[in-house]
Amino acid sequence: MRKKTGFDEAICKKVAAQVKPAIDKGVQIGVVIGGGNFWRGRTSDAIDRPKADQIGMLATVMNAIYVSEIFRNAGMKTEILTPFAVGTMTKLFSKDLANECFEQGKVVFFAGGTGHPYFSTDTGAVLRAIEIEADTILLAKSIDGVYDSDPAVNPDAKKYDKVTIDEVIEKRLAVVDLAASIMCMEQKMPMAVFGLDEENSITNALEGKITGTLVTV
Repeated sequence: MRKKTGFDEAICKKVAAQVKPAIDKGVQIGVVIGGGNFWRGRTSDAIDRPKADQIGMLATVMNAIYVSEIFRNAGMKTEILTPFAVGTMTKLFSKDLANECFEQGKVVFFAGGTGHPYFSTDTGAVLRAIEIEADTILLAKSIDGVYDSDPAVNPDAKKYDKVTIDEVIEKRLAVVDLAASIMCMEQKMPMAVFGLDEENSITNALEGKITGTLVTV
């Protein structure tokens, strides 16, 4: 979702078109989507932080339902797993259920974050990756990799082709938040960071052709 509010159907269809060939080849793919196109609760002083985070969790569920349907329309089977009950719209997450879905050739959407306030989507994504024993995290962002400073502010910012998770933590590089970075370090979970808007970015990432930044452990 690249729009500031609502959904960007064109981007979602573009992503789905790149994911389907990998699914057809038997690659098991889990997807985590943020909720910033609907809600960024940390910027609100009028709402209690836990309640604001709960709204954010529900925003990720809405996004997952939408993108899941885009994927289904592209010919894929999907399942949405959440850490809390959402009626009949999702199923409760468990590692066993996630693995069953993967074995059935489904794209699994992990929505709702960790289910607890004070934890970001970054942390939820890393947690799920660790729980399902993923090979790596492919992090598609609005920026094309990891830089030593914000390239939107500093035109001389240096982009890393490869960086260790220890450097990310030590230098506080803006990859994922600190809690998620520490989890990656402790559990030896590598990441690849790349720009979502780049041509065939998802396809290239799935094939190991990373034009962004490899975060090693």
